[in-house]
Amino acid sequence: MSPLRQSSPASSAAASTRRTRTPAVDAACAEAVDLARDAAEETAWPTRVGEHLGLRGEGDRVVTHDFACLDPAYRGWRWAVTVTRAARAKNVTVDEVVLLPDDGALLAPPWVPWLERLRPGDLGPGDLLPTAPDDVRLAPGYTQVDDATDHENQWELGLGRVRVLSREGRDEAAERWYEGTAGPRAPIAASAPAQCSTCGFYVPLAGEMRLVFGVCANEYAPDDGRVVSADHGCGAHSEAVVVPPVSEHNPPVIDELGYDVVPEDTPADSEAEEALGRS
Repeated sequence: MSPLRQSSPASSAAASTRRTRTPAVDAACAEAVDLARDAAEETAWPTRVGEHLGLRGEGDRVVTHDFACLDPAYRGWRWAVTVTRAARAKNVTVDEVVLLPDDGALLAPPWVPWLERLRPGDLGPGDLLPTAPDDVRLAPGYTQVDDATDHENQWELGLGRVRVLSREGRDEAAERWYEGTAGPRAPIAASAPAQCSTCGFYVPLAGEMRLVFGVCANEYAPDDGRVVSADHGCGAHSEAVVVPPVSEHNPPVIDELGYDVVPEDTPADSEAEEALGRS
């Protein structure tokens, strides 16, 4: 067998240097400041390109020049113009011109999935909120045992209270709740996938009321914490587990005619606007 070949420390260091070396800045590309500025001014308004901020090497014979952006609509941004040349060629050409944000630039907020954007009260008539099969707020029905059932039955007799609701009082409350916005005739109930009586977030009331009324315990439902009828419903039903198919969206439309009013005004912006008016 031939012995294993071992590399020397010097060769390993040289290989590491080759892998991590910083690209050398090409002299011809570095001197092409005027070419880069002309490209930026051709892309933007000539008065919207400011001073040369510096350059950086992107690769072999590839350099990016940075220019200040004087456009008041893009405060904190900079123009980045990348130039390059072919091997053994003297002519430098423009590769790309882009507008890049710096620290403090005004950017759109990061995208957040719709389920994380959803807040209590967002659900309306016709809306459907699918419930995940592994929702930690729900458990199989056979595992739920109410330990306080006997205790509640004793309190229903009136123990500990001077007076309790009469039959007339219960009937009036039941009619008021049933005919209200938490009853079966509410607009949101008409488009619900199922009734509250089959929802895992439905907590029945005690006593005689439990046959008709309960309390909603879904924080995303419009009736969270309120009394609802058993035949009420909304789109936040616990068994609405079918996720709607992803719809195809049209490409974004860029409004190039409208504008935003920027109250802040700087001397640089005023000079740029005056120069634009004289051009």
